[in-house]
Amino acid sequence: MADEELSRIIEELCNSKAAEFHLIGYEHVTGEEVWECVSEKYEKNGQPELHQLVNDILSLKVMKFMNFMTISAYKGTQF
Repeated sequence: MADEELSRIIEELCNSKAAEFHLIGYEHVTGEEVWECVSEKYEKNGQPELHQLVNDILSLKVMKFMNFMTISAYKGTQF
């Protein structure tokens, strides 16, 4: 799979997860923030297989995402 196609798939999945969060009241979540949260654990070991990426994005829970955002705010990380 080409890198461009993989990037497009990941972007669509992250936007889909952000839209899911919008439905439950988190209107300001973006696909980019979802990707930052999910990809944080890939910094040490590199990017996993596609099926693991898809699972990690689609199984992301609001609590984990909000914890990530809170820690990022304390660190001063901007998205």
